[in-house]
Formats: sequence, structure tokens, C-alpha cells
Amino acid sequence: MASSIAANAWVDPRAEIDEEVEIGPFCTIGAGAKIGRGTRILNNVTLMGDVTIGCDNVLYPNVVIGADPQDISYRGGDTSVVIGDSNTFRENVTVNRATEKEDGVTRIGDHNFLMGNAHVAHDCNLGNHIVIANGSMLAGHVHVHDYASISGGCAVHHFVTIGSYSFLAGLSRALHDVPPYMLVEGIAARPRCINIVALKRNDFSNETIDGLAATHRLLYRSKVGLTHAREILRSNDQLNTEVEKLLNFVEGQQEGKHGRGREIRRAA
Repeated sequence: MASSIAANAWVDPRAEIDEEVEIGPFCTIGAGAKIGRGTRILNNVTLMGDVTIGCDNVLYPNVVIGADPQDISYRGGDTSVVIGDSNTFRENVTVNRATEKEDGVTRIGDHNFLMGNAHVAHDCNLGNHIVIANGSMLAGHVHVHDYASISGGCAVHHFVTIGSYSFLAGLSRALHDVPPYMLVEGIAARPRCINIVALKRNDFSNETIDGLAATHRLLYRSKVGLTHAREILRSNDQLNTEVEKLLNFVEGQQEGKHGRGREIRRAA
């Protein structure tokens, strides 16, 4: 089936558009755009620069993808945005191209839902099945792992990593890495409890949930430290795969700068 392009949309003839793509009124599609089969681009959407969008995505009005990174050190290098399949970008979402400070790509995976006015900055890397609610902002170089949820009005500091199955509560400021399986909240955001809703919704076993809850108590309430916590969990036969992932994440976080594992400490 041929694509449907509104008469008053502007599409550069060099753009690569697959079959069954819908491009609505007043859209602007630049020369570097590559759009996969079944993607629907509603009215007033702008694609700029080198942007690859996979199949079956939906872009709502006033979405802008591929604009220059908002980084004063950027000098016009050849960078891109790569987006997977079956994502939803609601009204006014913005996704910027990368800088040249990492691999030159801002990435978004599959089956993600970005609500109105969300912002994904340069060099971010988002996995799959992520929800970002209205007005939340990811600074540059943020990584978000699978099945994480970011509530409304959150601000995420550059180089923060948000772990899988975690939940960042509304109006929180994430200055530090968000551990997997945790619910974090506050200014600055801190782990308050395990993300029990996501764990049950995704069919984690009771044994796994109990182990993660015990790990949270040891690390964030009793504050016994990683080594001692690991010993206690092992002696209680609670050192399962998910608990190990949590402990390893926290260990990496503590090795980084200001609680951000991917931001390397500089020598004094």
C-alpha cells in the first residue's frame, strides 16, 4: 500500500519513506529522514537532520525529532537519532540529535510511550517498554533501561542511569542513578521502597520480591553497606538473580561521580 502524504506537508525528495506511512498536514520532513512501514505522523510534526524511525510509530502534533543538540560545545558534527518500532510520541515531545562525545547517536528502542512535552536530550539511550509522563525532562547522556517509568514533571540530571522496572515519582529531581526495581521520590530523589506494582504486574515471583525488599531494607534503611548486605542475603538464601543485579548496579553507582556510575571521577 502506498504512503499517504498530505498535500500541504513538505517532504524533502531525498527522505526515505516506506509503504503505509501517513504524513499529515503541515509536517516538515527533512532530507535525512528514514521512516519505517506503518508509522503515522500527524499534523505539524518536524523531522530534522539524520533521523531513522522504525515501523508502527505514532507521532502526535508538534513533535520535533532530530534538532541540533542543545549543547554549546556542539559544532555541527554528523550525528543522528535512531528510533525503533511501536513507540508513541504525544504532543510537543522533543528528541535531540547526539553530540560527538559518545557514539554520536540518540537512541530510543521499542514500545515506549512518551507523553506530552517530554524532552529527550542529546546522547540519551532509552530501552524498551518505558513510560515518560508529561513534562519530564532527560538531560544529555541519560540512559533509561527497560520497563522503567518516569512520572510527570521530573528532571533527570545528565549521565544518570535509570534502572529497569524502577519508578521515578512525580516532580522528583534525579541527581543520582535510580536503582532497578526501586520506587524513588524527592528532591533529590531517594529510594523509598521497591516498585511493587511493576514487580507484580510483570509476574516476578514472591521469592524475588521478598529478596528485593530485604535488599532495600539493608541498603537504604539499615545502611549496612554492600559487602555486609550481600553476606546477609546469601545467609538467608535471598541472593537471587534480580538481587545480584540490584547489588551490582549500586556497586557501579558508588564507583562513579556524585552517585552516577557512568560519570567517571576525575583525578584531583
